[in-house]
Amino acid sequence: MVEITISMPGAPVSRAMLENGAYIIGASSSCHIPLNATGVSRRHAQLIIADARITIMDLGSSNGTKINNREPIFPNTPTDVASGSKLTIGRAEITVKRCDTFAANKTGKQAVATPSEPTKLELPKPAAYCATPEKEEIPILHTSAFPQELRPAIQEIKRQAHRELLIRINLKKMALSGISSEELANRARAMIAEILGQMTIPLPGEESLKQLEKELVQEVIGLGPLEPLLDRDDITEIMVNGPDQIYVEKQGVLYRTDTEFADDSQVLSAIERIVAPLGRRIDESSPMVDARLADGSRVNAIIPPLSLVGPTITIRKFSKKPFQAADLIRFGSISDEMMRFLSVCIAIRKNIIISGGTGSGKTTLLNVLSSFLPNRERIVTIEDAAELQLHQEHLVRLESRPPNIEGRGSVTIRDLVRNALRMRPDRIVVGECRGGEALDMLQAMNTGHDGSLTTVHANTPRDALARLETLVLMAGFDLPLRAIREQIASAINIVVQISRARDGSRKVVNISEITKMEGDIITMQDIFTFNHTGWDADGRMVGEFKPTGNIPSFMEDITRAKLDLDVDIFTP
Repeated sequence: MVEITISMPGAPVSRAMLENGAYIIGASSSCHIPLNATGVSRRHAQLIIADARITIMDLGSSNGTKINNREPIFPNTPTDVASGSKLTIGRAEITVKRCDTFAANKTGKQAVATPSEPTKLELPKPAAYCATPEKEEIPILHTSAFPQELRPAIQEIKRQAHRELLIRINLKKMALSGISSEELANRARAMIAEILGQMTIPLPGEESLKQLEKELVQEVIGLGPLEPLLDRDDITEIMVNGPDQIYVEKQGVLYRTDTEFADDSQVLSAIERIVAPLGRRIDESSPMVDARLADGSRVNAIIPPLSLVGPTITIRKFSKKPFQAADLIRFGSISDEMMRFLSVCIAIRKNIIISGGTGSGKTTLLNVLSSFLPNRERIVTIEDAAELQLHQEHLVRLESRPPNIEGRGSVTIRDLVRNALRMRPDRIVVGECRGGEALDMLQAMNTGHDGSLTTVHANTPRDALARLETLVLMAGFDLPLRAIREQIASAINIVVQISRARDGSRKVVNISEITKMEGDIITMQDIFTFNHTGWDADGRMVGEFKPTGNIPSFMEDITRAKLDLDVDIFTP
């Protein structure tokens, strides 16, 4: 008997027992040992078990088969495998160990295949390579002030109260007439109390009735059940999938809340109250909108017919108190030496691009780095929806504008970047380059606006440069690739790569310097990196920030500026 132990990234470890025989290993479901992992071919290798020996034969796979992490074995040639050896097949690892006794696997079934009947190996569940993995339940976050048994009645009371309120008072017209929010709330509160007093449905007790009145007022003039979620500092993202599904992200973990809207119209009303003060609109002719809340939190909304689950809202919350450099260091997102180095780069006017995926913390890091900008300089920020929270004295904030109902009047990020060049800026901060404005930004960096900052979507520093090339081509000019790369190499000095781990934590994984052009290739060197070593017992990422030993090519600029930066921070 031979025991095999299979481990793959993101899947639990599985064990099974094998009798003498030949077993096909591969990505195909018809294999005896199916592996759903990166780098595994459909029919990757054959494991042969006999009384006296164990052999493995690669079946001409794309990525080869390794024994104990040595060089890949020769294809189509049986190779001996010692007991306790580790087979590397793509990103999967199989440990093979000879046993004297038979053991049942976790499911209680005997995972056995015989040479006369090589049936497919039955592995324990759940595992990433199983055809039907067990469903993982999303945890519930209890935020409702009402017990479960009262909620159906409360929702019905709310529906009737809303209908009656629309008949008696036109709150939307009152809001547009210029009445103060306080006066509007007082009128709504009085009318709701009157409506509840005339209802025939049995109302809850006194305490619950006060809470019901409060929630009705919030739904009439505010964002309804989202209000208590917005007040919580530990919630970073709010996702509304129709009226009865509200999810949140809390400390990097996704939860479903036990609260909901009364119906689709209440979700639509909440969206309109968000976008109306910004001069934006949402309707069937324009069913998508980007907006922001008063505190700068980013909002995206999409409604039917594009959304099949009903009106959908996604809110990326900003902290009421903007994060400072010390906060990111305390969270473990960046080291003190890395932050000090970036602050010096800003002081000597180096152009910096922050690269990362969606939700990785690019805007938060941009906000922190922008706090290092000198107060005496004129700063122009350009954003799609204003989110940056800078506190410098000489600050001009610009925001793009979507087209009106006639499809006219649009002002793009690119228009604002070109206009900013005529506003005598010392520094330009673009919230995100996502189109042809990348070309204008590079030209600005190359024509005297040193020390500018922007962000871009990419997974690695090298990918960020490729992404910039693509964005420049989106400007509509047929520029040679070498000319674009020369612009990038001369304009960008530092690329900061930030990443979000599966535990919800954000890490600055690379700080890289663009050095020069060699032929048609932009050369880079890593200054700092994050070395990921594993996961702790609570599933949190474990690792450390390390200097690579490379010294920035602009150390002389730092010395001339008489800035306090010890060269020892670059020593591993």
